[in-house]
Amino acid sequence: MSNSFIHETNCVDVLHSVLLFVDGEISDTSEIATIEVHLQQCPACTAELEHERTVRALMQSVLRRSCNERAPQDLHDQIHQQLLNSSVNSAPDIIREFRMTEISIEINEDGTIESHEIHIEHTEEYRFPNEEA
Repeated sequence: MSNSFIHETNCVDVLHSVLLFVDGEISDTSEIATIEVHLQQCPACTAELEHERTVRALMQSVLRRSCNERAPQDLHDQIHQQLLNSSVNSAPDIIREFRMTEISIEINEDGTIESHEIHIEHTEEYRFPNEEA
């Protein structure tokens, strides 16, 4: 085997593990040491590692800024009151309403961030005869 083949094989192995390495999800200390030794000798893999660290930091930053909303206290109070009312009174109508917002975040290789929001709403209404009648 030539040295370049060994180097390429090691690069392939390291690149397959780079995301796990960045996330700290590799527990085998010998595997960590092997990757670290390779990174000291391979500028290409080191550059890829730094790129993945940058992308991870950008993603964490974007998620921290966009996903830290809290529901207002009056909404909590309204939901609590509705639950109390529905458990005390027999409800002739059952209305189910689902709302969801899906946010996708893309980070291009040049570092620009694009986010897309999709709002999904679904309402079902079931009417039961009033039990008091």
